[in-house]
Amino acid sequence: MPTTSLNVPLLPQSDRTDCLPACVEMMKYLKIHTLDKGWHDKDNVLLHAAFQLLVDFVEQEKPDKIVDWSFDEPHRQAWKEIKSLYKWWKETQPARRSPLDDKKLKSPPLRFKKIPGSEFSEMVEPDKKKYAAYYRALKEDARLEQKWYEEDQRNLHRLVEVRPFLWT
Repeated sequence: MPTTSLNVPLLPQSDRTDCLPACVEMMKYLKIHTLDKGWHDKDNVLLHAAFQLLVDFVEQEKPDKIVDWSFDEPHRQAWKEIKSLYKWWKETQPARRSPLDDKKLKSPPLRFKKIPGSEFSEMVEPDKKKYAAYYRALKEDARLEQKWYEEDQRNLHRLVEVRPFLWT
């Protein structure tokens, strides 16, 4: 079986899709499907861009049909990891729900009062007891955001570890 310079086995050319020059031109652009239009902090763009590359690799390059992932233990482990990360990005990560997303949750109104002798206003502190459920949800949301950030970071590191196998 033919191999690359990295000694990675390739399936016969007849089993691979030839890339036309137009395909090469398209490879210069990365459309990140998981981000809405508008501004995003770069740490979030980096996460979404990296996983978009993984999704494009799995869905467009069809590595399961081109690469012999059973060639050796590193390939078997890499393919297992690629599939695990792909599933996490496509299913687990988008299923995250904040307690603040609850439509029944009553949020306190944003009220201001004029500061006497000034042109400025100050925010009126809402009744914490009346909106206790909202403040509990806010606290839980902050905890979940931290947990999810750490999970995103771990999985981004895992993706970088399989980088040598993300080619066809």
